[in-house]
Parts: sequence; C-alpha cells; structure tokens
Amino acid sequence: MSSGHFLGLRTVIYPVTDVAKARAWYSEVLGVKPYFDEPFYVGFNVGGFELGLDPDTSSHSPGATGGVAYWGVKNADEAWARLLKQGATPATPVHDVGGGIRVATVKDPFGNVLGIIENPHFPNTAA
Repeated sequence: MSSGHFLGLRTVIYPVTDVAKARAWYSEVLGVKPYFDEPFYVGFNVGGFELGLDPDTSSHSPGATGGVAYWGVKNADEAWARLLKQGATPATPVHDVGGGIRVATVKDPFGNVLGIIENPHFPNTAA
C-alpha cells in the first residue's frame, strides 16, 4: 500500500484482564501517566506512539497473540471499505472508542489481525 492510504503505525493495543493493575504497571515501566484514562480504555503517548490497554477481552485475549497494531488512517470508514474490497474479512467494525477516536480491525487473507485507527489527536500526515 502506498503511504497515501496509511499514515504510519500509531497504536498497539494490549487486552488486559485487570486495567487498574495494568495502568499502574505500564505507568511505572514507561515513566509516563496515561493521556487517556477511562475504565474502558487507557492510552499512553510514548514518543508519539500510543500504547493502549483494553479491558474488553471478548475479541482479543491477553497473551502473545492478543496485541493488535493499529495503522493510522485519515478516514476509518473509507479505509475499512477499501480493505474489505481488497480481500480482508471483517473482524470488528468501525466504532468510536471515545475522544473522537475511531477504530476497526480486519483479518488479512493470511489470518493476521490488522487494525486501523482514525485519531484526531495525531497528525494526519504520513509518518
């Protein structure tokens, strides 16, 4: 894909079973407090990239295969439609996760989970 479609790697989200404990641990490890801190999601800005902690483990389980990398896009709906047209299958549809941030995941033709994120808190330029 050309850089015109993806803006660069933005976010990695780890599913966690205890968001409070994970928040405390990652705050200590990263040396920063979260910029977004809600019971449903905790986000850290680490050098211009986001590490997210998600207590909803219904679609992704904690562990070695649980993390999902999210690629920045200008428009999540357009990116979602383009990925499906190119042979990806839906995993989680485009949805708002708070703060104007919209995410979705698809499975590529090889079974990998690929995430997209429309995040107004990051610049809309290629990385």
